[in-house]
Amino acid sequence: MAGRLDGKVAIVTGAGSQAEGVGNGKAAAVLFAREGAKVLCVDLMPDRAEETVARIETEGGTASVFQADVSHQADCQAMVAACMQRYGRVDILQNNVGIPSNQSLEEITEEAWDRVMAINVRSMAFAAQAAVPRMREAGGGSIINLSSIAGLRAYPARSLAYTTSKAAIVGLTLALAGQLGQDRIRVNAIAPGQVYTPLIAVRASEESRRRRATSGLIKDEGNAWDIGWAAVFLGSDEARWITGQVLPVDAGITATIPGHVYGPTGSTV
Repeated sequence: MAGRLDGKVAIVTGAGSQAEGVGNGKAAAVLFAREGAKVLCVDLMPDRAEETVARIETEGGTASVFQADVSHQADCQAMVAACMQRYGRVDILQNNVGIPSNQSLEEITEEAWDRVMAINVRSMAFAAQAAVPRMREAGGGSIINLSSIAGLRAYPARSLAYTTSKAAIVGLTLALAGQLGQDRIRVNAIAPGQVYTPLIAVRASEESRRRRATSGLIKDEGNAWDIGWAAVFLGSDEARWITGQVLPVDAGITATIPGHVYGPTGSTV
């Protein structure tokens, strides 16, 4: 069904892909536009967002670029001001910006910890702070925060700050949902599983890619479009009665028991 977001205006942070291909932010921006929304594509690297806008415009949609470092409060305020100036309202905010971390408890430094928390968590709080007054004016809205299954389950030891930040996004989502429900502003999180995106492609071997693709109950590789379609649903009026929830899009990884083994006849061992 097309037109699920007709008349809406969306801000997508991290709307460009870091390498060739389609990342979560780019997929969401393209799908929002396909469903009728006008989209402000925000990225620290404007050339990345320009690629997203070009694709949207080629398909007949409406979008524009805004450069911002959303870990800073002033940039978030400027982002929303630009959206209001260009499109007159804000209905959807997708907080997509995030960076990985590869330090264990023994290795983590103050600088590394603070950088991950600022980019992965603080950016979402400040973006929401800037967007909420405009959503109130519009009579409601939808905030979609990109967390991860790493925020719901233990993750490899060398990702202390990343795992903590993704769990913090879940807490932020609940806090905002509690504060904003009376304004008809819904706040939900998406927890992607082992999806294959440009961020993963630059550091994954063929074997690790195969292992990730078959790690869930559905033995098929996930991608950014799977995450984007979940965002379309949460941004649409179809989800009008849903807030304060975390939606895993993970092929069922979080529903499985690690190490589960079946016997030769299919019985549990």
